[in-house]
Amino acid sequence: MCFYLETGYTSLNKTGEELCGDKVESVQKDGFTTVVLADGLGSGVKANILATLTSKILCCMISNNISIEESIETIIQSLPTCKVRGIAYSTFSVIHVNQSGEGFLMEFDNPQVIYYHNKRCEDLKRNEYIICDKKVYKSELHMVEDDMAIMMSDGVLHAGVGKILNFGWGRSDIIKYINRIVDSPMSARCVACNIAAACNDLYLDKPGDDTTVAVVKARKRKRVNLMVGPPVDKEKDDACVAMFLSKEGKKVVCGGTSSQIVARYLNKPLRTSCEFHDKDVPPIGYIEGIDLTTEGVLTLRRLLDLSAKYLSVNDLTPKHSNKKDGASLLGNILFEEATDVEFFVGQSINQAHQGQPIDLTMKLKLVETLSENLKKMGKQVIVNYY
Repeated sequence: MCFYLETGYTSLNKTGEELCGDKVESVQKDGFTTVVLADGLGSGVKANILATLTSKILCCMISNNISIEESIETIIQSLPTCKVRGIAYSTFSVIHVNQSGEGFLMEFDNPQVIYYHNKRCEDLKRNEYIICDKKVYKSELHMVEDDMAIMMSDGVLHAGVGKILNFGWGRSDIIKYINRIVDSPMSARCVACNIAAACNDLYLDKPGDDTTVAVVKARKRKRVNLMVGPPVDKEKDDACVAMFLSKEGKKVVCGGTSSQIVARYLNKPLRTSCEFHDKDVPPIGYIEGIDLTTEGVLTLRRLLDLSAKYLSVNDLTPKHSNKKDGASLLGNILFEEATDVEFFVGQSINQAHQGQPIDLTMKLKLVETLSENLKKMGKQVIVNYY
């Protein structure tokens, strides 16, 4: 079975530092997903440089099938040496896995990766290797659907030291927390954010160390189809809707005119909610056979703001929203559930927008920027224009 290897991470900067001393790098190449979490010595600029060099070098070399021995040797030779301590030091965790879930994990001095399997956390079997006089641990990966590998920097273990907790957030407590809060539909980004937010709470909003959580999750592909606006040629309405409905996966319609066209094609009534769950987002509608029906440009504008917030690796707000407005509901579908998104974008000018600061160019720009943000999240995106 081929999986969608979803990745996501969240970082907290040490209080008073503008740059994080942890760095996550990921790349997809030749059917493999490679993710590196590196933690540079200390904090601030120097730690950021060490972590950035480590993550980029390892990610590049391992994704190009260069041996881990040669990769680690290159790291040791490449990192600048600290004049005070006389060492060039960056810890790291590396995951290299293919679309069948087969691969490996390499760890050097980072907290041991937590593996989530069958709805419970467990430890992976680790084999010790000595490479360039360094102890490195390797684990084989055989991921199945909804398995997750949870990597972290030592800031997670240190969370709460001297504040809420005497000795920090121990591994066993972290595992209990993950077992309690994680469920199958959660995205990798959502899980990473939840753990990082808990760390921030333990730090009382003032992290005493750079703190990063990175997650790799094996997911079944989930497709979402989004129709935005009617075609330029009205005679192509039915053909466009037929193509849209023929696609596998969830169906979302954005825009009043689009909704009317789809409802007419399905010979189903279009019902509109009278509830304003958000004063800035128009109410949603309902069409039998369509998963979500929303207003167009105003909803997309709010959705774009939500996508930018979702992409921020420092944002700690929940990634799955409980709000019931159209933008939040659509955000859950696109950001949390979807792995593949296909847009069906009509380029007809809406007569209802004449004289208003809403035009075709704005709609197309919203779709273009939203599709780019979805790609940054790792989604496969196709945009069709009619």
